[in-house]
Amino acid sequence: MTTPDETRARRWRLVLGTAAEPELGGLGSADDLAVDRALGALYNTGDEPAPGRRTGGLGGSAPRVARWLGDIRTYFPSSVVEVMQRDAIDRLQLTELLLEPELLAAVEPDVHLVGTLVGLNRVMPETTKATARTVVEKVVRQIEERIATHTRTAVSGALNRAARVSRPRPRDIDWDRTIRANLAHYLPEHRTVVPERLIGYGRNTQAVRRDVILALDQSGSMAASVVYASVFGAVLASLRALRTSLVVFDTEVVDLTELLADPVDVLFGAQLGGGTDINRALAYCQNLVTRPADTLFVLISDLYEGGIREEMLRRVRTMTESGVQMIVLLALADDGAPAFDHDNAAALAALGVPAFACTPDRFPDLLAVALDRGDVHAWADANAGR
Repeated sequence: MTTPDETRARRWRLVLGTAAEPELGGLGSADDLAVDRALGALYNTGDEPAPGRRTGGLGGSAPRVARWLGDIRTYFPSSVVEVMQRDAIDRLQLTELLLEPELLAAVEPDVHLVGTLVGLNRVMPETTKATARTVVEKVVRQIEERIATHTRTAVSGALNRAARVSRPRPRDIDWDRTIRANLAHYLPEHRTVVPERLIGYGRNTQAVRRDVILALDQSGSMAASVVYASVFGAVLASLRALRTSLVVFDTEVVDLTELLADPVDVLFGAQLGGGTDINRALAYCQNLVTRPADTLFVLISDLYEGGIREEMLRRVRTMTESGVQMIVLLALADDGAPAFDHDNAAALAALGVPAFACTPDRFPDLLAVALDRGDVHAWADANAGR
């Protein structure tokens, strides 16, 4: 039976590598040796390791990388596999190997891998594109399962609160407002309220009530945000009460609204990397605004402006003064806020435009607050980045 001290020694030995064997002892089982080889192949520091440091490498061989991917999926949980894959791409420059279909098929799909594949889209050979699309589609469908129902429920509820009816069907009753409106009819002996007037949500889903414009910065640091925003855009486009537009930009601006029926098409229409011209994107999006008072504009960017900053801020002021409701998300991702331009964020805040990071799980609630014309600043203070 393994003692606690032996367990700790084994774990430290796996962390530190073979150089730690004189102090911590060797590894006994075949599984431990396989785990050690998988770790050693990735977390290396060169040909001459310092004491207590790992050394190894995957080399440039696709078969060897494929075997390594199989090993880590065997010995580590999927959450750890995703981290190790990202580390391998970053540390061992395996990006080019992802262009090989056999290797790509062996990778555990996640949001970060999708971002990498989208960035490689323009240089990807035709033999790889079908496999890449399958990988991207798998992740996109997982995200849809995670966020679609919550998004539709939150957004529909916010929109329906704008059109209340006095004879609602049971499922349409707004119980909070109904109880408040009937407090005068409280019966103490029964400890209940007798509602003489029911208040419900309207269900006119035919008319477009709000316009939503999503503008996505597709610079390399925003990869995960582009993935999530593409899925959200597709979900919002499925709601008939919204008119949803999706624009991606770097130094150029591309309107991907026509592709919103399938977020996979949106992602393969994006081009991650390059510069950033927010001012140019705002100029294009201003032309999409036909009903300022009924328009919600969401800019997703780290705010590192490569265009004309003064014009960018003037456009923001013009849009908000016309009645457009504007929010800036520094990130729409699980990882929290990346590096961003604090001066531009502060300048936008001075114009009444909040700038904060938001996780995908919180974004539906943010949309509901914004579409209900609630206090986005207060919501951000309580929820941003959680």
